[in-house]
Amino acid sequence: MTFGLDERGDLQPVKPADPDGVLSWSPAGWQSLLPPGDVRSEILNLYLPICSATSARPMTIGHLGQSLDGFIATHSGDSQFVTGDDNIVHLHRMRALSNAVVVGAGTVATDDPQLTVRHVPGSNPLRVVFDPGRRLASTYRVFTDEAGPTLYICARTLVESGETQMGNATVVGVDCDDASGGVSEALQLLHARGCSRVFVEGGGVTVSAFLQADLLDRLQIAIAPVIIGDGRPAIRLAPHTRLSDCRRPRYRVFRMGGDVLFDCDLHGDAEPPHDQPEIASVNQVI
Repeated sequence: MTFGLDERGDLQPVKPADPDGVLSWSPAGWQSLLPPGDVRSEILNLYLPICSATSARPMTIGHLGQSLDGFIATHSGDSQFVTGDDNIVHLHRMRALSNAVVVGAGTVATDDPQLTVRHVPGSNPLRVVFDPGRRLASTYRVFTDEAGPTLYICARTLVESGETQMGNATVVGVDCDDASGGVSEALQLLHARGCSRVFVEGGGVTVSAFLQADLLDRLQIAIAPVIIGDGRPAIRLAPHTRLSDCRRPRYRVFRMGGDVLFDCDLHGDAEPPHDQPEIASVNQVI
């Protein structure tokens, strides 16, 4: 099917050959019909892969914002904000496009995030806090506000008999002694709840756990022009001895203000492009 925009900017079906067509849908997902020079084409190129996820073809996307030297925060946990305003808006847009946004206990303890879509139109996703060691108190905003539904996932052994709530959040236990540290069962749980688009927003430990378990379809790394020196690292995985054994996923590069976003396709063809891709800018639309 082919779609164009009506006077209000909403999608409406048009004939396949209609010159006003901007998007097409097929079993493979959404495709942009805009020419490369159209200012809207880059924002579609960035977000259409996420929009193409379905219950039969779910997608999990990880994201981290890091310094030039590979840190997401100082040792004290100060991370507000490593990346700039454009990337913050991108995070909110990713939340709006996702059914669930996942963060680890460290992110909640340090930032006390709301995980809402305050900066963009859209509905708040299911907020998921992954805390296998159950070290969080019920005083954080995701457990006390009513901005959106919240799921608190911890080790099954730490859930008391008959316990279902922690503040306003629903408590669910998973097996954290498996090879994935519990993230595999957590993702299965979200899929069973109808979450076909899962956004793992942070922090470094949680994103690394999903990546180590090969559960991410895409990984977005926003690199900011700041040097921290030493601090909390971004991605940390089991190391390889040879560089030739390291993953080199296909990627695209987008500018977001002063930041550069690498959007990596982790389950695509592993052979990287030989030519350096042109850095596309989404400043005009973000």
